[in-house]
Amino acid sequence: MVEKKNGLGFWGRVWYTGPEHDKVQEEIKMLFLNKRDIEKTVDLNEMMDTIEEAYRIYGSGKYYMPPRPSVEYKSKTLLYMPCFVEDAFGTKILTVFPDNADLGLPAIDGLMLMNDYETGKPLAMLDGQTVTAYRTGAVGGVGIRHLSRKDCHTVGIVGAGVQGFYQALYACAARDIKNVYIYTHSGRNLTEYIERLKKAIADPCVEIEQVPNVEELVKKSEIICTATTASAPVLPDDKELLKGKCIIAIGSYKPDMREIPDAIFELVDAVYTELPYACEESGDLSQPLESGLLSMDKVKFMDEYLASHEDEDKIASGTTYFKSVGMGLFDVCAARKLVQDAMAKGIGQSIEM
Repeated sequence: MVEKKNGLGFWGRVWYTGPEHDKVQEEIKMLFLNKRDIEKTVDLNEMMDTIEEAYRIYGSGKYYMPPRPSVEYKSKTLLYMPCFVEDAFGTKILTVFPDNADLGLPAIDGLMLMNDYETGKPLAMLDGQTVTAYRTGAVGGVGIRHLSRKDCHTVGIVGAGVQGFYQALYACAARDIKNVYIYTHSGRNLTEYIERLKKAIADPCVEIEQVPNVEELVKKSEIICTATTASAPVLPDDKELLKGKCIIAIGSYKPDMREIPDAIFELVDAVYTELPYACEESGDLSQPLESGLLSMDKVKFMDEYLASHEDEDKIASGTTYFKSVGMGLFDVCAARKLVQDAMAKGIGQSIEM
């Protein structure tokens, strides 16, 4: 019997069935982490550190991440996101069904699968919706860490869905937030949503308030996070209102979607994003590039920015804009971290393969 360890920290047992067959059989149990398991495992600041590590891996080139195939039918989207790093690989399969909002269901669902780097054997399966929520929240949190003033105490969230929830959660982890303002275009009562958010933030000093219009939210907020599937800008096209804000745009994952108005491009010296493909995938970048409001020389990539050691305080003192579209590298790094921590804490369900 031989013991073996792979990049996820799993220990598998290898039995040699006999020289006459010259076969090797591995018995590895697969770990399953559901939403509750992930919630018990995750540490918000460590997850932001993991996203920063993913940026470093991206900058080093030590990964393989093919363009993510997508299948679209009517309003429904299926995303397939495989990625290899040096000691692990995994794939996230997501469904994006915007019409779920009418059913009271999250728009994003799916699974994250992690495999043995040497053999391809499935080692862990995670709730993809929850992995997406925590890793995307962490991406926004890293944007806030490095593009907002350290003395910011107010954040506004446009969009009261799953992503809006986690953007608020990570904003409070990244900065000493005292007031959270939430706006939803539907106008629905957010009392229950706010109570869940208060419980998740678990800081009695944080006040959370639903505001009646986006103009009020912008006026009151130093940091603004947009998390919608809007096809037209959700923030006011007003330079005076937007001036000096840190804007984190998480929605707008298609070329015909947009959250950010033209005015922002007159205020910022640079637009920050993750990878060149974002300039094609998101209408928040592709549309202003096409119209000439934005030029590629003003697009900066976060891995380069984090490695440059620029004067963040100086940059954050002006108006800043980070547009995220996500990438499979984030998911693999986040899932690997969650699996390692869950195993160390004895969290999760073991499934016989």
